[in-house]
Amino acid sequence: MTDDERAIRQLIDTWLAASKAGDTATVLSLMTDDAIFMVPGQKPFGKAAFMAASEGQKNVDVDGKSEILELQVLGDWAFLRSQLEVSITQKDGSAPPVRHAGNTLTILRKETDGRWLLARDANLLVVQG
Repeated sequence: MTDDERAIRQLIDTWLAASKAGDTATVLSLMTDDAIFMVPGQKPFGKAAFMAASEGQKNVDVDGKSEILELQVLGDWAFLRSQLEVSITQKDGSAPPVRHAGNTLTILRKETDGRWLLARDANLLVVQG
């Protein structure tokens, strides 16, 4: 495994840990300013909309896991394909947990300071019964 592959895998681990901790600032630091997210049923949205949606989730606990199925580094760009599972639970217990699972395709960009950041993400998660 190359240093770049290790760094990208660490980025994913950090993202998941920060999401679980409700640490929106850390999650935002792992994406480019021009990041674009694509999810089913919505128009593509950027970092500001991601931040607004995250702020609206203060009353939930998020847990998840990601299995990287493919990771390719191509110079200062990389892509990864993964299987992602996310569970969202109301902190007050007012509803049962909701589990989402599916595939993602993520494009990352290596910045001039050497850090890898998420630039594009296509998230095909669906609610699991």
